[in-house]
Amino acid sequence: MGLFDWISGQFIDVIEWTDSSHDTMVHRFNREGNEIKYGAKLTVRESQVAVFVNEGVIADILEPGIYELETKNLPILTTLQHWDHGFNSPFKAEVYFLNTKRFTNLKWGTKNPIMVRDPEFAMVRLRAFGTYEIRIDDAKTFLNEIVGTDGHFTTDEIEMQLTNLILSKFATILGKDTTPALDLAANYEQFGTFMTEHIAPAFQEYGLELIRILVENISLPQEVEKALDTRSSRAISGNLDEHLKYQSAQALGNAQGGAISDMVGMAAGMAMGQQMAQSMQPSTHTHTPPPLPQQIAQYFIARNQQQEGPYSLEQIQTFIAQKQMTQETLVWTQGMAQWESAKEVLAQFFTQTPPPLP
Repeated sequence: MGLFDWISGQFIDVIEWTDSSHDTMVHRFNREGNEIKYGAKLTVRESQVAVFVNEGVIADILEPGIYELETKNLPILTTLQHWDHGFNSPFKAEVYFLNTKRFTNLKWGTKNPIMVRDPEFAMVRLRAFGTYEIRIDDAKTFLNEIVGTDGHFTTDEIEMQLTNLILSKFATILGKDTTPALDLAANYEQFGTFMTEHIAPAFQEYGLELIRILVENISLPQEVEKALDTRSSRAISGNLDEHLKYQSAQALGNAQGGAISDMVGMAAGMAMGQQMAQSMQPSTHTHTPPPLPQQIAQYFIARNQQQEGPYSLEQIQTFIAQKQMTQETLVWTQGMAQWESAKEVLAQFFTQTPPPLP
């Protein structure tokens, strides 16, 4: 190889970019003085496009493939520069590699609860979060509108803005939706598809394609969730009285012990000790049984078209003495078929005047 061939070889550049990260969207190929040599080799891999920027103007956008930089390959760039210097530096240009792969698992979520009307709860505050997927769709628009002269552009630099776009549209969509809050969980997939269709046009203004929005959770405030947990627990327990008895028995019969079980055990032991002591002592006197209980008659009376009672016989006698009852007052007590006047039922309590002398 001659000296001239060796010198010419030093000016043959290889321009390519491989990405080992998962979040780089745009990478500017670093070249001292941005000098691109005539006949340089350019490799554009799948999921990439290469953009030539000459003096601040986008000159060419190259799809995946291997290119030898000559005038026949860059007709647009030829109109901007003269390629007549052989292996010398004929022009200076910047080469940007744009990553057109799908960027996944980008997070979105509400910063504050969104107040909406709900068919079941009237008004409720909802929080939501999930993920979304994007990719570069229009390299020229994305480079002009978003990247600018940034030599290393990652998803972190635009994720906040995209999240704000999603949330602004999400609040509007959720406000128009009439699905009850408790039924949203069954419609996450349809809801995410609906959001994607309505939010995608806003992403296109940045040269991006919104592929999918995934809704992972739409949650109620903690206070409402606690109330729902209480309500569902009460429904699962069935009969409330039986549930309380069961809970009490569980607490008293806890095998691990505790203050309540200890107290119950002490009380039971003392009661057993007293019974044993009494059984060992001789009986000193006999106990007479108590008198048989007597059933006390109860009476109902009718005054001012209203039923009153029941009253005992002593109370009835007081009413008669105080003239609060007359012989015509209707009275009823157990065993009677219908209401009768007091003079028929309680004749003994009304003073009878003697008949006239013969």
